[in-house]
Amino acid sequence: MTVSLRGSHEALEDCQVFHLAGLLDAFSEPVFVKVVTRHLEKGSPNLILDLTGIDFIDSSGVGALVQLAKLVQERGGIFQVVSNPRITQTVKLVRLEKFLSLRNSLQEALDYLAAESKRRSEQASPPSEAGSEAAGSSPEEPKGEAP
Repeated sequence: MTVSLRGSHEALEDCQVFHLAGLLDAFSEPVFVKVVTRHLEKGSPNLILDLTGIDFIDSSGVGALVQLAKLVQERGGIFQVVSNPRITQTVKLVRLEKFLSLRNSLQEALDYLAAESKRRSEQASPPSEAGSEAAGSSPEEPKGEAP
């Protein structure tokens, strides 16, 4: 990406993962946002940023994370950041840990993505016909003598 920020991109079936290392600062931020946005336009709207290799993040870097989180939300995707102690400390300082969905590991982020995707698909699908018939039907009148 830049001299100070290095990374790789991995397109999984239902998300895009960026593994980053180096500095996420005012110098690297414009190229970082441009590259990630370009991938979001072509692929899955779900994004996981693996920042475990980031040595330093400044306010421009945090701003880039917020910008990308909003972009992912606008596209209906799920945004998550795999963090390290430095990133976590900086993000918590500005109280954005929930908005940026900080995770401790890539596996934790992938597990959350799978569970959230399942929850969203269940919410979007109509109830099954068997369930709606049972809920809408009244119990049968007992057979036998009339009162």
